[in-house]
Amino acid sequence: MQRAGKFLSYTIAILFLVVIVAITFTIGWRPFIGPKARPLTSRKFEATPQRLERGKYLFIGLAGCAGCHSPHDWKSHGAPIPAGKEGTGEVMPLEGVPGTIVAPNLTPDVETGSGSWTDDQLARSIREGIGHDGRTLFPMMPYDHFKKMSDEDLASVVVYIRSLPPVHNPLPKSTINFPVKYLIRSVPEPVNGPVAGPDPNNQLQLGAYLINIADCAFCHTPVDSHQQPLPGLEFAGGQVFSGAFGKVASANITPDATGISYYDEALFLQAVKTGYVKARPLNSLMPYGDYQNATDSDLKAIFAYLRTLKPVKHYVDNSEPPTYCKVCKQKHGGGDRN
Repeated sequence: MQRAGKFLSYTIAILFLVVIVAITFTIGWRPFIGPKARPLTSRKFEATPQRLERGKYLFIGLAGCAGCHSPHDWKSHGAPIPAGKEGTGEVMPLEGVPGTIVAPNLTPDVETGSGSWTDDQLARSIREGIGHDGRTLFPMMPYDHFKKMSDEDLASVVVYIRSLPPVHNPLPKSTINFPVKYLIRSVPEPVNGPVAGPDPNNQLQLGAYLINIADCAFCHTPVDSHQQPLPGLEFAGGQVFSGAFGKVASANITPDATGISYYDEALFLQAVKTGYVKARPLNSLMPYGDYQNATDSDLKAIFAYLRTLKPVKHYVDNSEPPTYCKVCKQKHGGGDRN
């Protein structure tokens, strides 16, 4: 009996060590101990006319803040935001997400919006993924990309949020399914040092910065069953979305023949500003309603950067019936042509 007891104790100890090693080298300990989060500070961003203008430009344009944090008329081309609803939040109209994801009311209403949040709570949410209440934000909020947003652009966005008219708009809290609600705790990373912006005179550097802020890769890169981007298919399209806007696969925007190699600068600007590629309309999930506010010089910088991407052969065409694609392992228009 004593021998059996020792054997059982050794077995339990070995299993315990195996579990510790497995967790350490797979999902890590953040799902259990919580996300990385820096302490909040008392910093307050000075409101200047320049910051207000820049913040508005980013909020309703390339950063897509208004695009997610506002309701939309999905029956109209471009899915416009109803008057007076900018920044008031919405339940995200996407199917297939692990739970109910809510983009909160960002207007400075004290009861239902951001009126009681500090500047640093907003800043930490935007770039680091830790909500004002300490919870981990679902990574549909692109804080993994916004962590590269410059300090000045961050300050400008916060200043503009503070300027919004307060709107009382109660919304439910996000509910994220198990085990995703714990796994996402591994995503946030504190921003502890200064973040500089791009050289505005370097078009490619500016384009890389803006395409990151716009989070183009999120929609235009297919993912696996764990929602992880498929290696080698960056910006190659085929990510399938369903919701109030219908069902659509994102386009391949690499400079391959199956992508947008035939685009010139003028056609690119037309597509992202009007939602039409010549006479062909784009699905309103593509936020051309936001991008119409972007300057031509910024969009030209984005296009110049896209031209430097590795061409990826991946045929995606929403005018064709969805078929299985052996490249991205999803069903999308023209999938059987890959």
